[in-house]
Amino acid sequence: MDNNYTLDLSSLSKELRLLLEILKTEDYDSVGLVKKELYIDINWGEFIQLAMHHRVYPLIYTKLKKADDHRIPPHVIQTLYKEFKKNTLQMLLLSGEMEQVSELFTENQIRLLYLKGPVIAANIYGDISLRTSKDLDILISITDLKRAEELLLSIGYEKEVVPNVLNEWKWRTHHVVYFHPQKNIQLEIHWRLQSYPLKEPKFNELWERKRLSTLTSYPVYFLGKEDLLLYLISHGARHGWFRLRWLLDVNLMLRKGFKFEDVNPFIGKYQNRKLVGQALILASELLETNMNEGWGKLTERNDSKKIAQNAIVFIKGTESLATIMSSKYYKDYSLSLKSNLQRFLLFLILFYPNYTDTMTLRVPKPLHFLYFPLRPFLVVWRKSRKPS
Repeated sequence: MDNNYTLDLSSLSKELRLLLEILKTEDYDSVGLVKKELYIDINWGEFIQLAMHHRVYPLIYTKLKKADDHRIPPHVIQTLYKEFKKNTLQMLLLSGEMEQVSELFTENQIRLLYLKGPVIAANIYGDISLRTSKDLDILISITDLKRAEELLLSIGYEKEVVPNVLNEWKWRTHHVVYFHPQKNIQLEIHWRLQSYPLKEPKFNELWERKRLSTLTSYPVYFLGKEDLLLYLISHGARHGWFRLRWLLDVNLMLRKGFKFEDVNPFIGKYQNRKLVGQALILASELLETNMNEGWGKLTERNDSKKIAQNAIVFIKGTESLATIMSSKYYKDYSLSLKSNLQRFLLFLILFYPNYTDTMTLRVPKPLHFLYFPLRPFLVVWRKSRKPS
């Protein structure tokens, strides 16, 4: 695919440039061919920090170990090796839990699809130790949500307490978090791939296109090829691609030979051309991803180029997601991802009452419907009470 854009990457640190250079090498032995000047004056502490922050340290460690490059200090390899071992154990633990939860849900007639975690590590990387995952993300039909919760609580999981007013969770969130204190495992149950108002396939559509994982003996299902690619792109875009791991997922999937004509109908139906264009530009510029013909059409969009450039601010830093999402820059960026219709729908959702309203003015539960007309006044009241 010929580039018809150029991102301004002048703000990237030397350490991040070296990290990207190592990630983009397909042949492990070719790491030794990385330009010599990229190793000059490298702060190896910052290099390790970036590898950890972007959650790409398993792949970085594997490449550096096989390349046996004398320019890499031994302590860097040793540090990455320790984290690599920890991650391998974590992925094995998650794989076992994934199989157990699949069996439990299936025996109770609950269909489930795994969104990330060990299944996509095995599918995309061919080895679960090469990708990180802190939890299990499961998609089910919203009609099975109550029964799924009962099952998880029965085997020792605890539900994260989330304040709720007038079922606001249906409009403001798309998943609920559970944690198993004995196993130290976090599990997220999703009833949507993304929060409203993003358009997405119904669960039954995704189920029809599901794939069977080869990772476990008990059947474990995950998203179809096209659905997984578009989900990872939407997820990465929504988080500002602040972890390179998500872009690396997309890069490896595209390098396996995705055909544009196979994905294009889904892109049009779910109105995410802008986001796909952004991912393609970032993957091509940062990781030199080669793609089949046809994909270039999506990179010609000016809006895709703009949001790709804007994401560089998140990629080059090491801030937490909470810090990023609290900034005005992120809020403006997040709004720029959406179409005019999505922005209008998001505006309407702002009028839906939330828990903060109940803390501002308490009314009896049977009268909670009054929070709808009262919400604009309550918001203005809270803002007026804040210190200037």
